[in-house]
Amino acid sequence: MQTPQGLWPGPNPSAAASQERTAPPARPEYVDFDVEDFPGGLRGCLEAILMVADQPQQSADLARVLAVDEAQVDVALAALQADYDGRGNMAGQGIAGRGEAVDEAAFASHVESQDSAKSASSVGRVNLADRADTSKSDDSCSSIDGNGSTGVLRGFELRHTVRGWQFANRADYEPVVAAFVTDGQTARLSQAALEALAIIAYRQPVTRAQVAAIRGVNSDGVIRSLVVRGLIREEGIDPESRAALLATSGLFLEHMGLDSLDQLPSLAPFMPPIDEMEKTEVEKREMEESATVRDEAEEHEGSMRIE
Repeated sequence: MQTPQGLWPGPNPSAAASQERTAPPARPEYVDFDVEDFPGGLRGCLEAILMVADQPQQSADLARVLAVDEAQVDVALAALQADYDGRGNMAGQGIAGRGEAVDEAAFASHVESQDSAKSASSVGRVNLADRADTSKSDDSCSSIDGNGSTGVLRGFELRHTVRGWQFANRADYEPVVAAFVTDGQTARLSQAALEALAIIAYRQPVTRAQVAAIRGVNSDGVIRSLVVRGLIREEGIDPESRAALLATSGLFLEHMGLDSLDQLPSLAPFMPPIDEMEKTEVEKREMEESATVRDEAEEHEGSMRIE
């Protein structure tokens, strides 16, 4: 007699697998607290950690330290990000903020709508700016998301990059922060450093000699300054020349606001038309031939005088 599937006595394998996926991580021995014991719950704990962290933090590491499920951390961080962006209190819209059970479907929908929500937030801020002349209330500091909820746009943001989550000042306030930090002094990259950085970004991995060949000058000094700033790093050895290969770092992506190198802007719009490039190449070749002929003529004239 066959037993119907699902009625076999004992543990159900599919149910056990589901419980294993949703079970919270084992609590580390050094964690003697519960996030719900603190004001603000999980969101407050995440804010406290990120406020003192000097490097971006991954969700998995935060979940391990707080002994909660990683999905809860992801949802709480997304809710904080939305709150700082002026898109309302996401916790009140079903997005977990204090460590309650996570609705994975809601979270997936929320993540997919991040780009569209940010775009809607920008449109809302532009519309409010247009009404600044007719309204002097504090509402001019608010933004409106795609669902019509309002919130205050903060001067900082919870930025998510390839390296993790980190608090950062909002790009809109760059002149204000620059005036405070530099106090009139500038520490920008030189033109030579920008050229070398662009070559490495688009041609990586590349050697120092290849960078110098493209620029036409020795680039050891500017490459050394880029390494010191943490924008580039050595990544392997060239099999032919045995020279160190250079590549951009995660800090470069963070400063550029990119998640990966695939998001680098295309160089095609900045390139001259093909006919102009061919014309330039022909003119260069003609100049080189003329210089060669002139040098040979001068050399021949000099030998005639000696005779």
